[in-house]
Amino acid sequence: MIDIPAELTEAQIKFNKEAGRAFIAALPDLAAGFLDRWELRLAGAPMHGVSALVLPVDRADGTPAVLKLQLRDHESEGEPVALRLWNGDGAVRLLDHDEPTGTMLLERLDSSRMLAHQPDVHEGVLVIARLLAHLHATPAPPGMRRLGDIAASMLERTPATLERIPDPEARRLVADCAAAVREVADEPGDRLLHWDLHDENVLAADRAPWLAIDPKPLAGDPGFDLWPALANNFDPGDVLWRFDAMTEVLGLDRARARAWTYGRTLQNCLWETEEGRPLDEADLEIARRLRGRTA
Repeated sequence: MIDIPAELTEAQIKFNKEAGRAFIAALPDLAAGFLDRWELRLAGAPMHGVSALVLPVDRADGTPAVLKLQLRDHESEGEPVALRLWNGDGAVRLLDHDEPTGTMLLERLDSSRMLAHQPDVHEGVLVIARLLAHLHATPAPPGMRRLGDIAASMLERTPATLERIPDPEARRLVADCAAAVREVADEPGDRLLHWDLHDENVLAADRAPWLAIDPKPLAGDPGFDLWPALANNFDPGDVLWRFDAMTEVLGLDRARARAWTYGRTLQNCLWETEEGRPLDEADLEIARRLRGRTA
């Protein structure tokens, strides 16, 4: 029997409603089927994030791996495509994949050695920037969801969102973010982005000091990938150092990178307002700090 963590069940029901309930109900049989089909043996307790069940396993030849089962959606469906293209360069290696369900067999990294556990936050930011440099070297393939489409959708939804933000200063800040996105929206970029590379999505491995996991890939400008490292372990006084360090490592034009980072603030504010939640102060403060930068 596969134990389904209660936190995963709660998250699936909260975010995916009936589809999440159906996914959780099907998980034990789905897991058992892939253990049999890929000749895997359980090798540890189940792990999970917000959306996926991850089972440590050994292959028939003894190779350690993890079986990742998740509800396929527009964010996760590109994950195996991206991992196959990166082929282990800066990211976890894909060993097998089932297209209909989105189930993946991945190399097993060391989950006890997470970048978030490292005491030096600045070094952690540089690690993320170096990983992104590897990942962004790959052009996005045809069919990958595209930042240009996401930006157009955000700008279309912005007027209704602004009407629902009661605080004048926050409303002006969100409007400024939208204006910045509008300036760069006609050049959305073509690199293969991770979208969610924060310090809990970086694990150690025997073959490399650090590797990225759990991408939500899209095609776009590398500046759209900076926000997670600005927001995790949030420190308002550190925002500009992190932004400057990452743009230097990645060789980015800072004005464009700033505009696309505003895009991440806009994206988050749209989600929060549309779901009836208050705006996240850290998002707004990142935009405020970057607004004061002229170079």
